[in-house]
Amino acid sequence: MELKNIVLIGSGNLATNLAIAFHKIGINISCIYSRNEAHARQLAQKVNAPSTNQLKEIPWIADLYLIAVSDAAIHQVVAELSDCKGLFAHTSGSIDVSVFADIVSDYGVFYPLMNFSATTVMDFENIPLCIEANTDENQKALEILAHLLSNKVQFLNSSDRKIVHLAAVFACNFTNMNYIIAEEILSQNNISFDLLRPLMLETATKAQHNSPRLLQTGPAMREDIPVIEAHLNLLKSNPAYKEIYTLMTENIQQLKHENKKL
Repeated sequence: MELKNIVLIGSGNLATNLAIAFHKIGINISCIYSRNEAHARQLAQKVNAPSTNQLKEIPWIADLYLIAVSDAAIHQVVAELSDCKGLFAHTSGSIDVSVFADIVSDYGVFYPLMNFSATTVMDFENIPLCIEANTDENQKALEILAHLLSNKVQFLNSSDRKIVHLAAVFACNFTNMNYIIAEEILSQNNISFDLLRPLMLETATKAQHNSPRLLQTGPAMREDIPVIEAHLNLLKSNPAYKEIYTLMTENIQQLKHENKKL
């Protein structure tokens, strides 16, 4: 089964990137839905598709209903579309495929492992696309569609996908929060964040080809107590950041001890 006509539910960062990617390869977006009428219309104009902010107005027959909304809204959206005929798939990393069970008969997951923004349109070629479905036929259909976008298509069941999503939060969201903390520390002292960009790039580049466990450096790894104490003293006016620094230091020191045992 080829998925040639897609109804896209959502108009946020991920929905925007998916719509444009599908449009580029000739996949027909038969409708874009969003509760925000202006957002739906703006995205629809980019891919020559109709739009609506009323679920009752979307096509009731389509090859794929692709749901790119917040996790909390998925079940309600599916329930309201239960009479539609087609394959349903959500794009969430943390919601079980069983969210569709007992509501629709054909369903799956189409999860791009990437963080998206509406202002930066990404090339999906090297973005991992993780798929799952309730039947072999539906899984094959999603796999064919995924391969049209990406060279990195992988089956992940719901349990494994949740683990991957958790790891991604550490690798991406928490890492970016550390960037925010670093930027704030520098800004408070009138120092440019640009000084850190080469270091950030080099760290990320090395992690592409090596286990991060083998790359850890810094005062905690060296067990340089005077430097650690000096850093904690600099953070005394910000207890939250001091607590983060202490916890990270303790984990790095534990890592060093574990490495000694290997």
